[in-house]
Amino acid sequence: MFQALRQIFARSEDAPLPAVPPGQRVYAVGDIHGRRDLFEALLAAIDADDAAAGPAETTVILLGDLVDRGPDSAGVIALARQWQARRSVRILGGNHEEMFLRGFDELEVFRHFLRHGGRETVLSYGIDRARFLQATMEEAQQLMRDSVPIEDIAYLESFEDMVTIGDYLFVHAGIAPSVPLDEQRRRDLRWIREPFLSHAESHGPVVVHGHTISDAPEDCGNRIGIDTGAFMSGRLTALVLERTERRYIEAYEAGGGTVETAPLAA
Repeated sequence: MFQALRQIFARSEDAPLPAVPPGQRVYAVGDIHGRRDLFEALLAAIDADDAAAGPAETTVILLGDLVDRGPDSAGVIALARQWQARRSVRILGGNHEEMFLRGFDELEVFRHFLRHGGRETVLSYGIDRARFLQATMEEAQQLMRDSVPIEDIAYLESFEDMVTIGDYLFVHAGIAPSVPLDEQRRRDLRWIREPFLSHAESHGPVVVHGHTISDAPEDCGNRIGIDTGAFMSGRLTALVLERTERRYIEAYEAGGGTVETAPLAA
């Protein structure tokens, strides 16, 4: 029996560590939720870190939920587009982008969207707050249609569902355990919590995700959650992957209206 256990542990120890391909570097950013201030600081920190780390084929992945809850979703979208214009930035669609887009045509979804931070998103496009709050649901929906540029709608519609690099899979919320990747439902990729979060066995690739808030990055071996609740905690987290190494960078509120960045221990 003990010999069998030793063999099991030996196989585990000998198994190669998850890695991104040689010469590549990946920065994955958790849910931003309208916090342009944190996003801008983390963006600058990532650019500086990438320059200091030396030449690499670098990819930045935003894990979705750029919008809602925080005060400047419009500003986050604009900043993401500017960043993407000058470097490789891939963006995943989250459940909040889904609600936003569906809310233009579906009144019930629009109502749900407003209850979950959508009001802040709409107001970030310059709509008069008093006018919006006094409007009927139908009038408020029309105000959103009139105020959000078609370019922003098309941009959100272009977001991806998943990205695979090396031994890592990047999604917004998670995946349905034991379902092949090419058979995953978009709803699960954007909305799932259980049974994904409590699933202890390997998914094949290590799944990097946001969607579910934790106080700190949550590395469970088979998955890594990096949604640290930017809109309420004042902390936005990025996971850095290079070869078999993992590390983190965080933007955080430092008091007095200032935002700072710092590395976090892996």
